[in-house]
Amino acid sequence: MQAINKARVDNLLAGLAQFGATAEGITRLSYSALDREAQSWLLRQVADLGLSIREDAVGNVFLRREGTEPQLPPVACGSHLDTVVHGGAYDGMCGVVGALEALYMLKDESLTRSIEVIIFRAEESSRFGFATMGSKLLTGLATPASLNKSAKKGDISFIEALRQWGCDPDKYTEAVLQPGCYSSFSELHIEQGKVLEETQHQIGIVHNIAAPTRFKLYVQGMADHSGATPMGMRRDALVAAAKLILAVNESATGEKEHGTVGTVGVVEVEPGSINVVPGAVTLWVDVRGVDCASIERTLAAVRQQADAVAAADSVTITWEMLTADKPVALSDALAQQSETICRELGYSYLHMNSGAGHDAMNMAKLAPATMIFIPCRGGISHNPAEFARSEDICRGVEVLAHILLREANKK
Repeated sequence: MQAINKARVDNLLAGLAQFGATAEGITRLSYSALDREAQSWLLRQVADLGLSIREDAVGNVFLRREGTEPQLPPVACGSHLDTVVHGGAYDGMCGVVGALEALYMLKDESLTRSIEVIIFRAEESSRFGFATMGSKLLTGLATPASLNKSAKKGDISFIEALRQWGCDPDKYTEAVLQPGCYSSFSELHIEQGKVLEETQHQIGIVHNIAAPTRFKLYVQGMADHSGATPMGMRRDALVAAAKLILAVNESATGEKEHGTVGTVGVVEVEPGSINVVPGAVTLWVDVRGVDCASIERTLAAVRQQADAVAAADSVTITWEMLTADKPVALSDALAQQSETICRELGYSYLHMNSGAGHDAMNMAKLAPATMIFIPCRGGISHNPAEFARSEDICRGVEVLAHILLREANKK
């Protein structure tokens, strides 16, 4: 196996970071012109790998290194290139660049199985309200129609974005893959938390991935003049919404020992004028964890408090469920293999869960799946301050390369 080329890894990550970079962070939304430009640039940089390239019916891209027995199910790996609004340079990108660097390291190795690096579309939910959209579509867990209801205000719909990308939404079934099509799937990723940094472990070996339950809460009150409407006669939707925000926080806090978390990430207020009592509010809520019973208890607690707020504040509160994914257990066998590799390389490791969702959770439907985490500074992610040291990234790439080598030579 060739030694890792640290300079190449650094240069590819730095180059990708230029697409969408501003003083506020990196904004490279899925299916956007910047998303395509970043991908095209990256593919040009790695053209010397000689990989075959195909794009599926929903825009996912597959880069294939052929094995000596190409009829066998290939080994898959990869991640995404899109970012959140004002995001960082490492979430997703480390997994794509790391997978490609692993192929450079394996360039002189004879591989029985082919290896495919997948660039998933729309892993982030920032543009269309759903996460891991590309991997949901290729695993048959969603359809374009089911993902078409939550685009942000002022943006085109997901189906329109597919068409702009050059895809035909009516042919999405051509992208759906069947279980067994891959022999395994591996994803390298920054932790997006501070466990590895604080415990001073170099590699995280992931066993379970928390799943998001996402929904909207619509609060309907009455828009009134802010000066002429007495306090006791108001039906202030924003005041009621503020109580709901606290309810989400309190309900999730009550389940913290089970690892469940709750977040209200978006608040939309209408009419949004300083001299008008808010008449309507939409809250976008994310509840997630690895314990299904705990998630259900959290949702039940929010519902109970929502009923109480509606009665007390004379408002109407309705729910719209966007997605209710289930936590996913990854492959114990692949986790054990990663531990063996870490021991051989002399890297400290920690068995852990992922609080964030990833494409690996959907790919686990098709094949045994694993994730390798590397530390990120302060646990900060989805933020311009997101940072992973080059040394940590390269350690993760080395572990990934060894996983791919072993998986590709399995009969």
